Amino acid sequence: MTLIGIEALALFGAAVLLVVKTVTGHPHSLAGALVGAAMALFAAAVLLLCARGLAGLRPAARSPIVVIQLLALPVSYSLAFQAGLVGYGAPILLCALAVLYLVFTPPVRQVLDRDLDRP
Repeated sequence: MTLIGIEALALFGAAVLLVVKTVTGHPHSLAGALVGAAMALFAAAVLLLCARGLAGLRPAARSPIVVIQLLALPVSYSLAFQAGLVGYGAPILLCALAVLYLVFTPPVRQVLDRDLDRP
């Protein structure tokens, strides 16, 4: 849960940074820059809500977390290996892999898996 909270704060910081760079710079596409910031802000909000859901042991919190982490994998790969920005891509990659691993460990699965036999 803490790792997801840190990831959400990093996404919020990235959204703020994108907005600041858009306002102070000369972006190639103003709409594209603002959409990127909005997507980062939305993902941060979803991750914060899901971290809260995990703290409350709600099974539904796991699916959005997994989706966001799976989306982070190609982004981090692209940043680290294709764009040569290892300092940006490596932390995203490591965090996504760690969260995916932790969400599917046996103790977490035992707590979060739905028991369909219960009424």
